[in-house]
Amino acid sequence: MNLNMYALIEKNYKNNSQKIRVLTENWVNEYIYCPSCGQNVSEYENNKPVADFYCSKCSEDFELKSKMGNSLGKTIADGAYDRMIDRISGNTSPNFFFLNYEKDTYNILNFIATPNYMFVPDMIIKRKKGIPNRPNYFMCNIDISSIPNSGKIFYIKDGEIQSKDKILEDWSKTTFLKQDSNIESKGWILDIIKCIEKIDKKNFTLFDMYQFEKYLKLKHPDNNNIEAKIRQQLQLLRDRNYLEFVGRGQYRIK
Repeated sequence: MNLNMYALIEKNYKNNSQKIRVLTENWVNEYIYCPSCGQNVSEYENNKPVADFYCSKCSEDFELKSKMGNSLGKTIADGAYDRMIDRISGNTSPNFFFLNYEKDTYNILNFIATPNYMFVPDMIIKRKKGIPNRPNYFMCNIDISSIPNSGKIFYIKDGEIQSKDKILEDWSKTTFLKQDSNIESKGWILDIIKCIEKIDKKNFTLFDMYQFEKYLKLKHPDNNNIEAKIRQQLQLLRDRNYLEFVGRGQYRIK
């Protein structure tokens, strides 16, 4: 895998945004495979409105978002706010590829895949101003910092290529979330996963999780029994083979 995108361009482009689009799409088309099945992805012709790439084997769609700089940062620019919210709410959003590259060298620094079921509407930030000549048409940013770490599948991390076996394994760990089409219940399970990740231990306890009660209450103000909800969500994660119940309020991440 060549991490320098410029090797894949055959002509000069005066328009920089067009050049970056060609560079990034050519690179993905050349090197990237589906994180679900391992088949090489293909580029849609003439830019399908809802996606840029697809897997002909398992029919997964992917939208590519790229960013210049030393890191992906907290947010990444996306398209129309209303359309993105509709897609997430209706479970019609594609999966995402996120890429960042160095300004001068065009070297890929990070490349991640994120499943479409890892998104909920509050991760989409509406921009404050409409676009020129269309003041009521608002674009948006994706708050990628709010995506659980388990939803960030790294192909390249800080310039280092990750193994294909690990990528396929990491993707498969959260596919159980496909079963949950309800936005509210999916929001709960994603918040619980993020809390588990913040504990930063393979083994943790119910008491560890109760420390996030105030945080979860802010996220879900209508729920008046946060501790019971925590226990319910941990049981769900156990039943879906994400966690192992060790005993006496103790859990282990599989």
